[in-house]
Amino acid sequence: MRTLYKGLLLLLFAVPANVLAQDSVSGTVTETTGMPIPGVNIIIKNTNKGAVTDFDGNYTIEKLQKNDTLVYSYIGFSTKEIVFVNQEVIDVSLETDSSTLDEVVVVGYGSAAKKDLTGAVNQITTEDFNKGQMNTASQLITGKVAGVNVTSGGGAPGEGSSITIRGLGSLSLQNSPLYVIDGLPISNDAVGGSRNPLDFINPNDIESMTVLKDASATAIYGSRAANGVIIITTKKGKGLDFKFNYSTATTLYSPSNYVDVLNGDQFRTLVNEVGNEDAISRLGSANTNWQDLIYRDAFGKEHNFSTTGNIGGFMPVRASLGYTDQDGILQNDNFTRTTGSLNLKPSFFEGHLKVELNGRGMYTENTFGNRDAIGSAVDFDPTQAVYAPSSPYSRYYTWLTYSESEDRYSQYNLAPTNPVALLQEKDDTAEVRRFIGNAKVDYKLHFFPAITATINVGLDKTNSHGRTFVSQDMPSSQLDWNGSNSNFINRSTNKLFDSYLTYTKDIEEHSITAVAGYSYQSFENDNYSYDSEAKKEGNEYEFIDKWKSVLLSYFGRLNYNFDDRYLVTASLRADASSKLNPDDQWGYFPSAALAWNINNEDFFKSETIDQLKLRVGYGQIGNVNGLTDYNFLTRYQRSRTNANYQFGNTFYQTYRPEGINENLKWEIGKTLNVGLDYALFNNRISGSVNAYLNKTEDLISFVTVSPFTNFASSINKNIGDMENKGIEFELNLIPIQTENFTWRVGYNVAFNDNEITNLPSDIPVGGISGGTGNNIQLHREGESPFSYYVYEQIYDEAGKPIEGAYVDRNADGVINDDDKYLDENPYPDITMGLNTNLNYKNWDLAIVSRASLGNYNYSNMASAKSYQIKATENGILSNLHADTFNSGFQNITNTNLKSDYYVQDASFFKLDNITLGYTISKIFSEDSNLRVYGSAQNIVTITDYDGLDPEINQGIDNNFYPRPRLYTIGFNLNF
Repeated sequence: MRTLYKGLLLLLFAVPANVLAQDSVSGTVTETTGMPIPGVNIIIKNTNKGAVTDFDGNYTIEKLQKNDTLVYSYIGFSTKEIVFVNQEVIDVSLETDSSTLDEVVVVGYGSAAKKDLTGAVNQITTEDFNKGQMNTASQLITGKVAGVNVTSGGGAPGEGSSITIRGLGSLSLQNSPLYVIDGLPISNDAVGGSRNPLDFINPNDIESMTVLKDASATAIYGSRAANGVIIITTKKGKGLDFKFNYSTATTLYSPSNYVDVLNGDQFRTLVNEVGNEDAISRLGSANTNWQDLIYRDAFGKEHNFSTTGNIGGFMPVRASLGYTDQDGILQNDNFTRTTGSLNLKPSFFEGHLKVELNGRGMYTENTFGNRDAIGSAVDFDPTQAVYAPSSPYSRYYTWLTYSESEDRYSQYNLAPTNPVALLQEKDDTAEVRRFIGNAKVDYKLHFFPAITATINVGLDKTNSHGRTFVSQDMPSSQLDWNGSNSNFINRSTNKLFDSYLTYTKDIEEHSITAVAGYSYQSFENDNYSYDSEAKKEGNEYEFIDKWKSVLLSYFGRLNYNFDDRYLVTASLRADASSKLNPDDQWGYFPSAALAWNINNEDFFKSETIDQLKLRVGYGQIGNVNGLTDYNFLTRYQRSRTNANYQFGNTFYQTYRPEGINENLKWEIGKTLNVGLDYALFNNRISGSVNAYLNKTEDLISFVTVSPFTNFASSINKNIGDMENKGIEFELNLIPIQTENFTWRVGYNVAFNDNEITNLPSDIPVGGISGGTGNNIQLHREGESPFSYYVYEQIYDEAGKPIEGAYVDRNADGVINDDDKYLDENPYPDITMGLNTNLNYKNWDLAIVSRASLGNYNYSNMASAKSYQIKATENGILSNLHADTFNSGFQNITNTNLKSDYYVQDASFFKLDNITLGYTISKIFSEDSNLRVYGSAQNIVTITDYDGLDPEINQGIDNNFYPRPRLYTIGFNLNF
């Protein structure tokens, strides 16, 4: 027996030690505060094996060998390496990495650590996005970035937003930023049948949105970046094992406010007081709330499914499907979207060759509710019922007139149309199919690894088809009305080819990154439309429009870093646009920026301050965005089909030349930015301060020219200069961070002043309803653009406006245009955003609010619909805006319409969003979880403005589609 024991002992020592080693380990990864960190990558060094922590920070790795090194990494934290020596449990605490300052930020043609940025750049990620029901990408960052104003066009489903960065940079060209999706710049124009240019991308697919605000950051994109850049990076594959996500939400959209008009009883009382017997006899007996009939409580639903993982250990992949179906609060309004995306990021040759393939498809179906019903519901007589048995238009009550020659009734020409008929008897639908994708290849040269060659090829292709049918039962003033139909087909193609080299080299304290490249982008459109009414009237009824524009570019950028203390960035882009004449096609846009990391200086040693960086940048950018094509060429427009010229017995349709400007050149913006970035107490307090001055020269505007000097009375022309200046402040706080409770606060405020500094002559803009050809705004040198050009109203002792009484500002005894003055403008002087996020154990609460101060609206709903004679004029009855009780105005005149009485302070505070969620861990497995949440949006608006909504793009409040209040419940499942 003793011999047997000795033999077994000898055999035991003969077995290799690694066979007996512990081959698995588990543990938890936390912050220094004890909070678990989900999503931490743990890799066995020099292999593709590893794991990712679950929601509670837990992980398990098997098949380990003794002395393997485990690498723990997560964005925003210092990477930690631990050698495995047969431990059964390894718990790891990761420290915040102040040197990397949270994240790597995507910039033009590359990326950079946040600490190395020299321009005014903000990155908003999934953790910071606005919560709740978000149908478009722009809604994710509303109120999140100082100086970035996001204003939705209204409350329609899928409605687009106007985004301005640091105020207006142009008078007539596009003021929207450039959108870059995974390296592909897209057009800012919404194609026919689409509600906005960003509705093709599912917000659930977006990983981050980076805002480049100053010219030193945007100049690398040249002319397309005149109004800033928003870089959208979509989610990519990550981890080793496949993970799945399914989310769904149901939303109730409820009308929150109506235009204030007279009800049936009030209107009857008014007509009995001011109307004659004929008018009084036309009163009905109903009490119809027409706005209540055209609006409704609407529902929307959303489903999203995605998977992410890795194929073969070398190809991260992510795929997603999304479906949105949203009704609008306006009857018969609907937006339906189906999206799909696929991303592959394989790498080869030990990481020397990296390929990124992005593809996403979108199919939307839009049913457009007839927005004419919005104004008609305000105008229509509230004493009439919806239906009248004697009406020839499918019983819809209609103001009728009789034609003896035709022996038939038709709608009275000046009467509003029954709002219910407008919605029910018009069918306006469209479908849009869009594909956007790109293939990017990065090759780090084997023989010279400091250089990486990149080729990026992109395609954005859209096909849309729409049609509109109006029933013969729609009330009409046309005696031969028998319905109408129209349709359109739009095709657009955006092609991109980028190629560039990136050189990166570190030599002791010196670090250099240089980029040089070439870009070619073309935009092609092929549009067709048909209109049966135009055909019936003998006008041109088929319209064909084909055009193409090209942007050819060379660009370069140099980044220099000395000892993480002194940073220099310089760039130059040369753009050639086919929109301009050959002599002025090329524009050259340089930029330079300096930054000083004061906190890295030897003399500056602080355990409190993590970052203190001073930045100064200057750059130039051009703009022709939104400019029509071929302005420098003689173009001919076909005349009306009934405008023919006779030669002998034959009639020939004529062509007329359009306006031409051979001297049109780039609109140039020059920006100086001074900024300070700071972070304190291990990044518990962080933010930035920026001051900027932006001067736009050679402004392009559509202006009137002298008679007989051109083929048109108005042309696009370089006519002046404009200046924007402002200050921005951003603050991010973590007041409380414990194992069970975290409280985060974000606040931003921006001050902006916009002034036209050079303009040879005034330019009237801002058309309004009421009268004919009236404008309420004006561009004038020395003033803010789009300022209201109005008469100064005189009031009585009780504070009531006196009709027709205005201040004779030039004291010449006559009230005329010379007495008008510029009074305020629609753009705010100050904007603010305040958001807070609280996490307590499995509970999360997010609150988003914002404010706008100094913006003014012109209430066109009140000015054109509150004069008392309107109630009984033209042989019909029309309802009045309730402001008639305040103004007491009897008549509509050009002076009444242009009274400063209707220019109102529209400053506001909005509580945009409250979202409360609860997460249940380990639903199916250790790394699965379910989050259930409820959300309310557009909750409270505090304002002194009397209109429907103080947030009106460009400030003229007329027939605005109301923004609804939203209530959402949903869940998000990860497994």
